Amino acid sequence: MKLYDLNASPNARRVRIFIAEKAIDIPVQDVDLATGYNKTEDYLTKNILGRMPLLELDDGTCISESHAICRYLEETYPNPPLMGRTPVERAHVEMWNRRMELELLHPLINMFIHSHPMWKDTRTQIPDWADVCQRHAIETLGWLDRSLEGREFIATDDYTVADITAQCSILMGKAVGVRVPETHSNIAEWWGRVTSRPTARA
Repeated sequence: MKLYDLNASPNARRVRIFIAEKAIDIPVQDVDLATGYNKTEDYLTKNILGRMPLLELDDGTCISESHAICRYLEETYPNPPLMGRTPVERAHVEMWNRRMELELLHPLINMFIHSHPMWKDTRTQIPDWADVCQRHAIETLGWLDRSLEGREFIATDDYTVADITAQCSILMGKAVGVRVPETHSNIAEWWGRVTSRPTARA
């Protein structure tokens, strides 16, 4: 296997943390966007969208989209389980992972895309949409804090991919100026737990 990685991408970081938690040794090829390799015919045959991360299997099969990569790795390397142990746990992990993607990570990524100068010539920017996404992310942090009351982790009693997604979302928020309010003590305690894990810097 080989992982095509983009260091600054929160989605790529999700996969790196997942791999580190599984203790899998996968060779990594860092993709430098400045070289344009991700837009070459060679790379586009692997991922037509030209994005990272991408997992290439030994037989040439390519899997893109971070959650799909994590799903494949979960099925192939089931221990430690990061997507739940029982049908109910797996459903809760899926539910919370989707919430963290749709209600926190995606708004923060859209805020970045629609407000940062680096996207000016590559995406149509709508500054008002960036403002909407910012408010949405702040509201999400509010109900996430309430949901974490009395809990160590987001979806189950164990650390899961839902925590990984939220973890990468919080980092994305810091990059765009959306920080967890000091009043959100439940998130702060959860953050201390997840960032103390050896995999947090993957």
